[in-house]
Amino acid sequence: MSRWLTAVIALTSLAACQGRDPDATWLDTATETVAPAAAGSRYPHLAASPEGTPVMSWLEPTADGGFALRYSAWVGSKWTRPGIVSSGRDWFVNWADFPSVVPLGRRAWAAHWLQQKPGDAYAYDVRIAVSADGGVTWSAPLSPHDDGTPTEHGFVSLFGTDESLQAAWLDGRHTSGEHDHEGGTAGAMTLRTAGIGNDGRLLGADDEIDARVCDCCQTSAALAREGPVLVYRDRGEDETRDIALVRRTADGWSSPIHVANDGWKIRACPVNGPAVDARDDAVVVAWFTAPDRPRVRLAFSDDGGRTFSSAFEVASGKVAGRVDVVLLPDGRAVVSWLAEVPGGAEIRAQPFTRAGPAGMTSVVAHADVARASGFPQMARAGDGLLFAWTRSGESSGVRAAWARLL
Repeated sequence: MSRWLTAVIALTSLAACQGRDPDATWLDTATETVAPAAAGSRYPHLAASPEGTPVMSWLEPTADGGFALRYSAWVGSKWTRPGIVSSGRDWFVNWADFPSVVPLGRRAWAAHWLQQKPGDAYAYDVRIAVSADGGVTWSAPLSPHDDGTPTEHGFVSLFGTDESLQAAWLDGRHTSGEHDHEGGTAGAMTLRTAGIGNDGRLLGADDEIDARVCDCCQTSAALAREGPVLVYRDRGEDETRDIALVRRTADGWSSPIHVANDGWKIRACPVNGPAVDARDDAVVVAWFTAPDRPRVRLAFSDDGGRTFSSAFEVASGKVAGRVDVVLLPDGRAVVSWLAEVPGGAEIRAQPFTRAGPAGMTSVVAHADVARASGFPQMARAGDGLLFAWTRSGESSGVRAAWARLL
């Protein structure tokens, strides 16, 4: 094949990918599934295995007044029989800082939850368990940090492979247990990470990645070709709270870069973290910001997260954020977010390419913006997308829906 013909084919393929109609229908109507979670369950988390099987986890009340971390996989358009990782009466249960179960490889899974320390409502530790048999059995739990301070430790991201597991979390050991998140004389919240073996033991001491971060915004991680990428809300000395990214390579963790310079200065934590997904060298990040008015934004990277394109405006105005993002094999990035509407809220989603919107905004489900509704989740599932959220109020519980990609 001549170089000229190869170039024509490549340009034609690129144009087909980037020239999608921004007003086209791209997602079929979402159909609610029979969720495997019991009444009163809350705060789902979705994570897909390397083979593409989504696993949903959630908190479920127990008869003794505690909670259990349960999970189920989406296989063949049905949920598998729910399993259980652990349960306890001393757990820290919070609408924004929720547990997870993450399939890392064919057999290696990891899970985390938060355990309350006595004496202070906002003193709690991260607890992590691992499974070497696909979630059938779990190791004894451990804490990835050993500072022993009665402070906040949470907003965890778990990532890795069958061979290794990493945990990243927000660590309050320098904050003196303060919870106003408005600065002052106490130290700052930090971002830390630790390695954990398949036997459920720590691989050395935990490391500090960033010495000053936003106190209670979720972290998010994905695996790019070179290694993991981790995103979080940074916190400058002047209280600028823009989204930062670090990469782990053979040389260790990189210095943080800002995905975009929103310039959002706020003397409080917005409790609204970013989301990231990656495929080979492609990385996409979605986030909420409000330097002038509430906005949801999206940016692409083609070099594994070293640099990012100018950010797209996904939505603005009456948006509550609580974003998620999925990078499809064809290069489209689907962003989901919570939008306020009269009488409640809608979970919305829209695809983007590097050229801009690649389809119209779709309404996935109706919800509300109450804290009890938590953070909606999204994952690729076969030839469609799987969504999960918490329905608050009467008949509260975890809900899930699937929609086919068109």
